[in-house]
Amino acid sequence: MKRSNKPIFWSLFGAGGMLSALIAPMLVFITAIAVPLGWLPSDTMRYERVLAFAQGVPGRIALLLVIALFLFHGMHRLYHTLHDFGVHVSPGIKALCHGLALAGTLVTAVLLFALGRVT
Repeated sequence: MKRSNKPIFWSLFGAGGMLSALIAPMLVFITAIAVPLGWLPSDTMRYERVLAFAQGVPGRIALLLVIALFLFHGMHRLYHTLHDFGVHVSPGIKALCHGLALAGTLVTAVLLFALGRVT
């Protein structure tokens, strides 16, 4: 019996979808509604605070997970959308979609690592 790599990509897609459904609306609410309208303190999204969050280990892990899973979810959805529109999706297109998500994840990890540590 041939082994399949589908469970790996479906789990990343599912985790990204769950995270998108739970986290994305709150991110949009905080950054696009609550802070600009003054419902939250004005220093909530201050550069120094966000940078300190991104430089800490828990913040790095959270940002990496959110960005990576959003990328895998979006690219997997794009792959299946192409199929739904009648585009012949070859293994090369599948590899391209998942490869772009992996590349974005690696770039994110490198950039987060390059931020340095909080002193």
